[in-house]
Amino acid sequence: MRYELPPKKKISTSKKLKYTTIAIAIIAIFFVTFTQININWERIFSDRTINNFSRVIPQLFSPDWSTFGKVMEKMMETVFIAYAGALMASIIAVPMAFLAARNMFRFRIISSLGKWLLDAVRAFPELVFAIIFVATVGPGPFAGVLAIAINSTGMLGKLYSEVIESIDMKVVEAMEANGANKTQVFFYGILPQVIPEFLSYAIYRFEVDVRASSVLGIVGAGGIGFLITIAVANRNWDEVGMILLVIIIVVTIIDYISSFIRKRLV
Repeated sequence: MRYELPPKKKISTSKKLKYTTIAIAIIAIFFVTFTQININWERIFSDRTINNFSRVIPQLFSPDWSTFGKVMEKMMETVFIAYAGALMASIIAVPMAFLAARNMFRFRIISSLGKWLLDAVRAFPELVFAIIFVATVGPGPFAGVLAIAINSTGMLGKLYSEVIESIDMKVVEAMEANGANKTQVFFYGILPQVIPEFLSYAIYRFEVDVRASSVLGIVGAGGIGFLITIAVANRNWDEVGMILLVIIIVVTIIDYISSFIRKRLV
């Protein structure tokens, strides 16, 4: 018996035109991007650049183990900064998320205001907040904690609000129909539906904050970034290699632990 493949689905002329237009637009964007950023290809492939790579890269792969204690101490400080900032953000983001959720208020202007506040907070990276807080509260881990907390609040608030908007409102309506007050509806109808995902997102954000905290020390906000700045300034590439190795190991361990916990939560 002979089997034949089903006929290929014909693509209409309008779809072909649409796909072609998208492809041309993407190519044009790449072309404009690479022509506007003024890449100096001669410098990239110059003898000086090649010599720098051949001198720096081998040292990065030969970490200075004598600095392990110092690097590990600063790495733990980085983890503590991320944890404190993520914990503050996960708490502050809850009321802001309810404010931004469309299904929590009758008037859309309230949720629009909440979403605008969260968008405004997310618009600035951690380094900008770190610079501001270093100037206001002084250099050190506390400035890093505040920078992480404010930036993470914007992201967690957005994610939390989307979780709230996806809850089963029939549960809420059933409780209200049976005479439950607002407090009872909140604690027994809404919170049980959102807490697992809230915790999952908070743990995931902690992972992200550990990576973000690693560079805050560059502007004086504490953590291992300060060691990176000193090592690079002194051209101690073997020490930089040790720092990068510690960051990779610690972040990987945290990723595995948090992934395990999040799978149990959701």
